[in-house]
Amino acid sequence: MNTLKKISSVLLVLFALNAFGQLSPIINTDKKDRLNMYVKKSGPYIGIQRGKYTVMELGVERQWKRIQLSTARTHGIHLGFNYNFGKNVLGYDIGYWVKPTRVGLTYGLNLVLRTDFDRTKVGFVPVIGYQFSLLHLQTGYHFLAPSNKGFNMETNSYFVSLRVVLINHRKTEVKKGNKKLFKDRNN
Repeated sequence: MNTLKKISSVLLVLFALNAFGQLSPIINTDKKDRLNMYVKKSGPYIGIQRGKYTVMELGVERQWKRIQLSTARTHGIHLGFNYNFGKNVLGYDIGYWVKPTRVGLTYGLNLVLRTDFDRTKVGFVPVIGYQFSLLHLQTGYHFLAPSNKGFNMETNSYFVSLRVVLINHRKTEVKKGNKKLFKDRNN
């Protein structure tokens, strides 16, 4: 039995070395020889945020994506405002999110300002979500700075947000090293 374990261990190591040898030309290619595709998209978004209160959202978003054979990492920034009609609370958001894989979750952080036109609170919101095509579903928690007066802002603490990003500008580039092979601008 001991001999069988030794033989299988040696075969496993040989198989791993052979597989790495087959992949080494792909892994060790010079960055100048790699083909890279870059996509930049931007446009307005409209959304709804649900928590304790229902809030409408409007804003703009810009996305950058680098597409490679193994990965496609997407980054996005957004700037927007939201309004709670029932409680008369206005909010401004600026944020960043990243989607590290093609089908994975998005992770982000927003800086927020909330006001009921008498008092104002600022804070941050860590968010996690899922983006597919035009839709971006996110959930998070508002960490608002405590107030000296101890008032409670009538805004969502926990929330779920669904946004539709209407892409009206797209730019695509294909590069090999520093040389541009293809450039498409769709305005």
